[in-house]
Amino acid sequence: MTAATVTVAVHLRDTDRRAALARDVRIGLAARPRELPPKWFYDEVGSALFEAITRLPEYYPTRAERAVLADRAAEIAGRTRADTLIELGSGTSEKTAMLLDALGEEGTLRRFVPLDVSEATLRTAAAGVAAARPGLAVHAVVGDFETHLRHLPDGDERLVAFLGGTIGNLPPGPRARFLAELGALLHPGEHLLLGTDLVKDPARLVAAYDDPVGVTAAFNRNVLAVVNRRLDATFRPERFAHVARWDPDAEWIEMLLRAGGDQEVTIGALGTQVHLADGEELRTEISAKFRPAGVAAELAAAGFEHLECWTDPPGDFALHLARRT
Repeated sequence: MTAATVTVAVHLRDTDRRAALARDVRIGLAARPRELPPKWFYDEVGSALFEAITRLPEYYPTRAERAVLADRAAEIAGRTRADTLIELGSGTSEKTAMLLDALGEEGTLRRFVPLDVSEATLRTAAAGVAAARPGLAVHAVVGDFETHLRHLPDGDERLVAFLGGTIGNLPPGPRARFLAELGALLHPGEHLLLGTDLVKDPARLVAAYDDPVGVTAAFNRNVLAVVNRRLDATFRPERFAHVARWDPDAEWIEMLLRAGGDQEVTIGALGTQVHLADGEELRTEISAKFRPAGVAAELAAAGFEHLECWTDPPGDFALHLARRT
């Protein structure tokens, strides 16, 4: 049996990440409300904390999406007959194994293209996928899905998987631009598999982002440790309270860090100092929740035909299959 091949294309190096972080911190701390993009949660500590979050009883999205994939992977493989599976924000590619296996059983899969910002995580995951699937070409791409889609390999029978509800981290404007860019990347007849968390009881939503053990709070505060380490800043994470709040108008969860007491923060790499008043909030994440009809409309605007919406039995989480028109 032919051994699997692994290639890694690096389009996001450590110096690029530091420059991007510096830009985001400069812009985000000058904004009102102040904010930081959620991509900066995921250093080694943050990634481990997020893995712990996915195992908490209150955090249902990972389990719900896995259940839908387990039920529908074979159908997705049969309908798309993809020879290339592209995964955006791939991480460990744990859930994607079900799609890889189903496409392998279908007999169409030739190539797997995971894209992630973490080179170390990507190399480990790519090697594991290749070792388990002899004959599969694995072309890993180190990059950010918001800026490096153009580096994904071309094809005619590609299936792009964007799972985990990560699309909800983008506000409506950036989300529309991202979907339009993805639509421009794909050829007519190619497919997108999109995971979205659905609107539900706000109490359940808040509980999923504010667990009683405090794992999510530690995850949230860790972004300040990242800024301290990477940009020579003086945030004191222990002086910030974790806040999770439902916005009923925007239909999203906000995660924030609330300053406890007036604080002066120096950011050495930017040569600047920031004053935070007692109670001032720094938004670190939005997680939009969706309604199926709204997802279909957003996909149509980006050049996709919405084919299917599958949910887990309680209707907590949805997988949407769409085809580029």
